Amino acid sequence: MENNFAARMNGRFYGVLQWADLDKLWDRVRAEPEGWYTALTGDAPPTAPLSVAELGKFITEIDALLHKEHHYDYCGVVYVDEPSKPTLLKIFDPYNMGSGCRVGGEPIPPLWVLSRIQPTLMESNIPLSNSRRRWWQNLFGLAAS
Repeated sequence: MENNFAARMNGRFYGVLQWADLDKLWDRVRAEPEGWYTALTGDAPPTAPLSVAELGKFITEIDALLHKEHHYDYCGVVYVDEPSKPTLLKIFDPYNMGSGCRVGGEPIPPLWVLSRIQPTLMESNIPLSNSRRRWWQNLFGLAAS
């Protein structure tokens, strides 16, 4: 597996189109819970992987948020590098999906990443909403900044 996070972020990804497929993806991640990092675009990258409990909490909370805020009968907001053996997931904000391609300007980056590779800083020119920042801080018990 290539260690360069930025190169991997620009690699090939598969869209998770059905909610049932997202459930299966979460099951695959939970089946091998050690060594996962999660990052918020625009925030300092993590210095350590998630604990098994933190990973479980992240998956539970992000899944609930996506189901609540993506008002469609399909998923379409999660992309994975390898569906059968995931190592990198891009999770887009249901309210700010934009376009994943570079036609007509810069693509909107995913808001969250779940990765077996330690993330580097992911820049974005999209301001982070206060509600998203609070959600992230509450998820991991971080002090408000």
